[in-house]
Amino acid sequence: MTPANTISYVRGDATAPLGKGVKVVAHVCNDLGGWGKGFVLAVSRRWPEPEAAYRRWHRERAGNDFGLGAVQLVRVGPYLWVANMVGQRGIRTGRSSGPPVRYGAIDAALATLGGHALDLGASVHMPRIGCGLAGGRWTSVEPLVTARLSDRGVPVTVYDQ
Repeated sequence: MTPANTISYVRGDATAPLGKGVKVVAHVCNDLGGWGKGFVLAVSRRWPEPEAAYRRWHRERAGNDFGLGAVQLVRVGPYLWVANMVGQRGIRTGRSSGPPVRYGAIDAALATLGGHALDLGASVHMPRIGCGLAGGRWTSVEPLVTARLSDRGVPVTVYDQ
């Protein structure tokens, strides 16, 4: 296992996280309630609960914390959770005014996720969050993952296809 203060990079599928113990699969969602492109499709193929929980969270947003920077932990197995992290404003539509990624929201969500992971004694597994449809750059996201997770002692594995 990789030391907790480094990020391990592996080839594989983040929805099939490696290693033993409690694991959290983390990914970035948009703030529109949309679920249907990118990594969420792999999540939905593996587990129905994260999509249903996200859609309910968005639908009932007037009475909860749904919004940029929020995190929703969804249990999908005895030792496995999915973290829906709202880190994207809208979705990319043709020639929009820049990418939908919001680094500040990802940073806030990762800080919250770090606390949950420490409480659970969990490792965190993810694709290069915020860098697919959200249009972000890993050179901007990686330092956030390091500061909010790895530097706090949370083991992190990033999966590349």
